[in-house]
Amino acid sequence: MTQGANLKLKTAPGVLSAAAPPADAPSISDQSLQEATTVGLTVKKQRSLWGNAWRQFRRHKLAMAGLALFIFMLLATFVGSPLYPQEIDAIDFSVSGSGISAAHPMGADSLGRDILARILWGGRISLGVGIVAALVAILLGTAIGAVAGFFGGVADSILMRLTDLFISLPQVPLLLVISFLYRDAFFRFFQDRTGSGVVGIFVLIVMVIGVLSWMPTSRLVRASFLSTKEKEFVEAAEAIGATRSSRIFRHILPNVMSPIIVAATLGVGAAIITESALSFLGLGFPSDVPTWGSMLLEAKDRVEFAPHEALFPGMMIFLTVLSINYIGDGLRDALDPRKTQ
Repeated sequence: MTQGANLKLKTAPGVLSAAAPPADAPSISDQSLQEATTVGLTVKKQRSLWGNAWRQFRRHKLAMAGLALFIFMLLATFVGSPLYPQEIDAIDFSVSGSGISAAHPMGADSLGRDILARILWGGRISLGVGIVAALVAILLGTAIGAVAGFFGGVADSILMRLTDLFISLPQVPLLLVISFLYRDAFFRFFQDRTGSGVVGIFVLIVMVIGVLSWMPTSRLVRASFLSTKEKEFVEAAEAIGATRSSRIFRHILPNVMSPIIVAATLGVGAAIITESALSFLGLGFPSDVPTWGSMLLEAKDRVEFAPHEALFPGMMIFLTVLSINYIGDGLRDALDPRKTQ
């Protein structure tokens, strides 16, 4: 009959037992800090998607220059205009058509009105129309593209045929016809109810530009939804019981925001050019409301005698749209995951 043997396991020298750690062992945080200090390792902080995008955007020198110029335009028009001492409708025939001077940094027009004051005041309208019209187009295009891409089937067919219908419309002639037919009606309607008919013209132009420019965004969002909804994380969300609205707004839409942001940025510049073209053709805001396009309309007959009247409004349109295009190029590169470093 064999006797039971007592087996005693000894811990090898330098090896800590997992069952009974020494009482004086440092805590995990202290131990990790000590090891990192001893070995010389550094823990790199994880960056978010938008942190990476901003880091990549800052490397785009033209985009940063465009951003600085666009911010300067916004501050100059919305903040500098109320602070500028000259009035937009102050007539002084003694300086009619005069060039650059200390009293009038950009000269005066044919009626002796200060051009800089009118540019600053009109910039608020031109920039406001561009930003709001682009926002309307982005919201409408995103909604239609999201529904078409997510649900597919009959909804996709109907909405895409509607998109093709709007694309086939001659936008510029239609824009001119709508402005010509309904401008006075909108002016009178808002004049009677708000006391400012200019608000009615603003609403009409924003609606027309927004409704006629949502189609590219809709196709872009639809294509992004079609590819994203087949990803594994969306299928996992559906498997755990996520609702349709949750999958759209919490899982798919945040992952397709990159092309939407780029399209919105470029849409602002296009809307500013469209409003300027309408005002230049005399179908935009009334003649007593200075916008960059209407100032070009007033100066077109005096280019040979007073070129500064057309030079400065045209330069403002050019610089603003150029800065927005550079911002759009920078955002396109920054939000491209293949170029993120």
